[in-house]
Amino acid sequence: MSKDTTLRGVRILSLALNLPGPATLMRLVNMGAQCTKVNPPQGDPMAFYTADGYSTLHQGVKEVSLDLKTPVDQQKLHKLLAKTDVLLTSFRPSALKKLALSWPSLQLQYPKLSCVSLVGAPGPLAEIPGHDLTYQAEVNLVPGMQLPASLFADMGGALMASEAVLKATLKQSVKGRGSFHEVALSDAAQWLALPRHWGMTLPQGAVGGAHAGYKIYACQNGRVAVAALEPHFAKALCDGVGLKMSSNQTMLTKKTHQSIALFFASQSRAQLDKLAHEKDIPLMTLPKAQ
Repeated sequence: MSKDTTLRGVRILSLALNLPGPATLMRLVNMGAQCTKVNPPQGDPMAFYTADGYSTLHQGVKEVSLDLKTPVDQQKLHKLLAKTDVLLTSFRPSALKKLALSWPSLQLQYPKLSCVSLVGAPGPLAEIPGHDLTYQAEVNLVPGMQLPASLFADMGGALMASEAVLKATLKQSVKGRGSFHEVALSDAAQWLALPRHWGMTLPQGAVGGAHAGYKIYACQNGRVAVAALEPHFAKALCDGVGLKMSSNQTMLTKKTHQSIALFFASQSRAQLDKLAHEKDIPLMTLPKAQ
């Protein structure tokens, strides 16, 4: 497989710690960018949360340690900035201002430098503390007492940040000067929550449990996640179960839900995997819930 060279020759300098910044760098490295990350003397906290994850995210990234509170290391940072195309940050705006790294200061010193600023919330709200959990909770992605299955705001923010780097690079090539791009994790969470906001993933929504072909059922030795949403997939599921599908409305009836549940409960994972292959049904068998 050929290597992605979209950002070949583009030099990225990151001051962004924890998950969103490194996850952004991972994507940028995969696009061919030359990435350097500045860590504080005590290191990036993420290395303590998951050593394996940290190692994976930083493959191909050059790491340096600088104490930005000292004049000597501030000078070292500016030497790096002079050779940088895009700066990635995750500090609050007030912290960047104290370090003389606010966008007006950077623009004055390095006219061709672009900056992508990862913040918690946009504009003046960027000073309010928060984390992935609070941003997901704000947009109703935490409906119960359990923690979310993944860090969706952080990872979504990384996608948006890598997109912003592409925008900045394109602007640089067209206009010959740098640009500023703010990426808010709360905006990423809000974007990811749109299907729930529209009601799609609520219990009465088609992909929230109302459609019998898009659910998780119990089977003999585990679970099965079935995603037979389109009419032809729903018909294949009904054929496999032994049901007659007269219309799309069939998949919304209580009887259909019960019939499919009873059928899956009588089948093993191996039997269902075979059925999926033979009938072209989109499903995935899973072990029993822990």
